[in-house]
Amino acid sequence: MDLTTALDLLEQETAQLDALVSGLPPAQWETPTPAAGWTVADQIAHLHWTDTAALQSVTGDPAFDELLRAAAQAGASGFVDSEAHRLAALPQEELLAAWRQGRDRLAAALREADPGERLRWFGPPMRPLSMVTARIMETWAHGLDVHDALAVPKPAGPALAAVARLGVRTRGFSFASRGLEAPEAEVRVELELPGKEPLVFGPAEAADRVTGTAWGFAAVVTQRRNLADVELAAEGEGAQAWLEIAQAFAGGPTQGPAPGERVTAAAGGTR
Repeated sequence: MDLTTALDLLEQETAQLDALVSGLPPAQWETPTPAAGWTVADQIAHLHWTDTAALQSVTGDPAFDELLRAAAQAGASGFVDSEAHRLAALPQEELLAAWRQGRDRLAAALREADPGERLRWFGPPMRPLSMVTARIMETWAHGLDVHDALAVPKPAGPALAAVARLGVRTRGFSFASRGLEAPEAEVRVELELPGKEPLVFGPAEAADRVTGTAWGFAAVVTQRRNLADVELAAEGEGAQAWLEIAQAFAGGPTQGPAPGERVTAAAGGTR
């Protein structure tokens, strides 16, 4: 996947979420989401905040240095929560306008970025394509939180291809972040994506396998669904161990929902 294709997927995924929330009455803007303490407004505020931070990184804005220091002093988790709540307090139309402007500016900056440049981030530096892929994953995951909160099924869209690739690439990280050694055996991943060729990763001869829908895989690796609640199967101890702790996003290790905890309004991925 090249940078232009990834940016187009990010635009599609963000536009879909924008269409969902833009017409909400104020009362629904305050609807709690499955993320403890976060409303629909907090979810959009977080996406806007992260877009702003990414733009600062891409453009070399000195404000990014201040952001890194503030996050280090406050602790990553608490800092992210406080920033989401701060921006969520903005009037609904003001936050929506800022989110739209910020993501457009980020996309424009990334289109002009040197593809080989290593961009600073809260974790290891990453190239522009990796940053866009991470933005797709986060938008999809937080978008699913919003869909669940509003009891609106989330369709299986083309952005799932990028989320799935990131989910596969972070298999080693899922183990390493917990101080565990990843199983040596490779895993074959075969995922169905409506209207597209299947997504396939890993050697065909691998004994350990993950098969099912791209929607289900994305929901598991972003810790929005339990393996038991999606159309996804793991064969082999290594594949099973991976999907029990899969984590496609950076930061300290966290645990996804228990079986049956998040199954309402799931589209394209529930059993």
